[in-house]
Amino acid sequence: MGRADESPGRRVRDLVRETARAGLATLLAGGSSPWPYVSLVLVALDHDASPLLLLSDLADHTKNLRGDPRAALLFDGTGGWHDPLAGPRATLLGRVRPCDDARLEARFLARHPNAAVYAGFADFHLYRMAVERAHLVAGFGDIHWLDAGAVLFDAAGAAALAAAEAEIVAHMNADHAEAVQAIANAASPAPAADWAMTGIDPEGGDFRSGDRLARVAFEAPVRTAEEARRELVRLTRAARAAGP
Repeated sequence: MGRADESPGRRVRDLVRETARAGLATLLAGGSSPWPYVSLVLVALDHDASPLLLLSDLADHTKNLRGDPRAALLFDGTGGWHDPLAGPRATLLGRVRPCDDARLEARFLARHPNAAVYAGFADFHLYRMAVERAHLVAGFGDIHWLDAGAVLFDAAGAAALAAAEAEIVAHMNADHAEAVQAIANAASPAPAADWAMTGIDPEGGDFRSGDRLARVAFEAPVRTAEEARRELVRLTRAARAAGP
């Protein structure tokens, strides 16, 4: 059964939430005529799907953003497609600026635990993109330009979930490891025995096993810890009923 919301904006959010890296396009600093410059970056998402980046002051893309915060992020969902041009990809356009927020840095490090090695260095800082537009190519002829309001999730009423996220994730991993394995394996094409939950937002949960990621979409948005608990219980029961 498909979700009630299959809009282009939801498809963009699903794609970016499932993707851990992106191509970052900035304007090369210096010179009288800036050139486009593209680099590879790791990405996490805020609860509304705004991209989060952990960047070094020494990197060219960071120097570029200091001069002009306008940027684009290309999320590629065509892995495994025989014809990549028939697969989904989305570009988010917006302004990328420093973001001093401990909750968001924790979200980034939970999604990318290896980044903890350099996250404490003085030259690394968290950045957040304020999305303004998006371009979705979901396949031949399925192409959409969208404004930010159509792409971002309205998380205004979900502050309670954001505040409880770290506790929910820690509780699931420590006390409900079997449920974590069942939920993640139901969403992943290849089973594993060492899944860990890395995040939860109103629209779903994120899981990691080594370098593999799994995204589990919720049946309906959750905005409190209790609503999240009920949805995780439902997902666990559904995964167990489906079997291996």
